[in-house]
Parts: sequence; C-alpha cells; structure tokens
Amino acid sequence: MASGRTDLWDLVADAYDLGRVVGVDDRPAVGLQGQVWRMTTLTGVWAVKETFARLTENEARSCGEFQTTARLAGVAAPRVQRTRDGRHSIRIAGRSIRVQGWVDLDDPDPGLDPQLVGAALARLHQVVVPAAGPPHPWYTEPVGAATWDELVDASQTADAPFADRLAAIRDDLVALELAMTPMEPVQTCHLDLWADNVRGTGGGICIIDWDNCGPGDPSRELALALFEFARTDPARVAALQAAYRDEGGPGRLRSRADFAMVAAQIGHIGARHLRRWMDPASTDVERSKAQHGIEEFVSDPLTPRVVATILDAAD
Repeated sequence: MASGRTDLWDLVADAYDLGRVVGVDDRPAVGLQGQVWRMTTLTGVWAVKETFARLTENEARSCGEFQTTARLAGVAAPRVQRTRDGRHSIRIAGRSIRVQGWVDLDDPDPGLDPQLVGAALARLHQVVVPAAGPPHPWYTEPVGAATWDELVDASQTADAPFADRLAAIRDDLVALELAMTPMEPVQTCHLDLWADNVRGTGGGICIIDWDNCGPGDPSRELALALFEFARTDPARVAALQAAYRDEGGPGRLRSRADFAMVAAQIGHIGARHLRRWMDPASTDVERSKAQHGIEEFVSDPLTPRVVATILDAAD
C-alpha cells in the first residue's frame, strides 16, 4: 500500500462503496491535469483519480454521464463509479477525487491499428448528446501571430535548444490559424483523442480521460484523429477513414478549416510548454517536462502541407 496515505484510501473506498482496501500502487500515473492510482479492494481493481484543479460536482457529473452514455452504447471506456449517495466526485483532504473501473492499457501509441481507431471513433460519434453552450476557446481561438513572434524572440534570446526549429515553423503556425473558421457545436465530443487517451488493450482499444468533453464537431474530431494516428501516411489515412465510414461515423473532411480544432489545441499546448520552459520560476522538473512537450511540438508539427496530404488521402 502507498505509504502514509492509508486513511485517505480507506476514506475513498468507503465513500465509493468499494469494500476493504487490499493495496494501492505507490507510483501514480501523472498527467498535466491530474494523477491516477491503481487501487485494489475486495470488490475489484479501481482507478482513483485526483484532479489538480478544484473540480465541481457539476463538472464531474457532465463528463461522467457522457462517458457512461457512450459506454452503454458500446464505446470501450472505463466504468464510472459513483459514491454511495450518487455523486461523481468528492473532496477528501483537500483533493478532488473520482473513481473508475481499472483497465489494463498499453503504452500510448500513435501507430495503433487505424481501422480500430476509425471504428472506435465512429461508435463514439454516433452517441449524440446535445452540446451545452458554445465550444471552449481552447478548441477554437488562435494563439496569434504576435504571440508566436514573442515566443520565437524569447526562445532566441534564451538561446533555447529548440529556437531555430520554432522559428522555422512560425509561418506554418500562423497560416493554419488564418484558415480557422468558427466551430459549430454539433454535439458533445470527447475533444482530447490523442494517443495518451486512445489506448490499446492487447488487441482492442479503450478511450480514457473524458475530462475535457464538451461542445464540438465530429468532423473536426475526425481530423484530429487522422493527424494523431495517420499523419502523412496515405495508407493509414485511408484505412482509418474507411473504417470510420463503414461503422457509420458522421464526420466528413471537406477543407483545411476542418483542422481548425486540432490546430488550436496544438497551438495552445505548444505555447503553454514554451512559456513554462522560459519562465524563470519553473523548477528543473517543470522545465524538463516542458522540454519534452516542445520537442514533440517542433519536431513533427501540423503544417499546411501535412493537412493537404491528409485531405488528399482522405478523398
């Protein structure tokens, strides 16, 4: 059992009616927004998630109910566990805690079978939950040419190891943002279908981390999946899209504007890593994590040429 936290795990198990705690892994899986422990109790194996930011019950309920609806419709996703009194989240020792069924997952892999990815995405998009409100700016708003220029200049001033590569893609980043159009909130979407959250399970696929779900457009989420899991490989693009269509997926790629959501996300993620790396207040650990994210951002970027390649292969 994780040392020094026995009382916390017992409180979690009691609140979520999980039975007596048998053990908890010492090392959680840590992400940008939270961390997850593997906890074994007399009733099974559970994923205990702590969200770093304060999480309201309404927020937890919204994503939990969408995840449950999708799972009941046949989408492979962990089972959401609710507390004895029906809540999706509780505060324990100042922490926002949720519990889901544990799923043994493979490591993140953008090379997952594109047919499995396409079919899973199609099943998800056939779960039509009305969009509540407008899309979040994270998925629609550009970083902006002025901000990219500031980040390029700051990285060059700091003699950052990625400065030249960032400067080289600056025009591509701005070109993608200039092609952005508003996203119509067609239905509730997952919105975070990167390889971290679409995982292999030893022959299948499971979709995890539904925390960012919200108003979106299936066509733009399809574009995200094609970029993440196919990139410039025409055969993978064609296989993913064919599986998506064969399974009844409603999204369709029509133009560069369909990549506006993925361009916005990548831009905001990249800019966040860049700011963190250049922040004098960042710790060595924070800077190291930022460096890793920046390397992904500048080494294999989304560019107008990549978009054109995907669109050509998807016809």
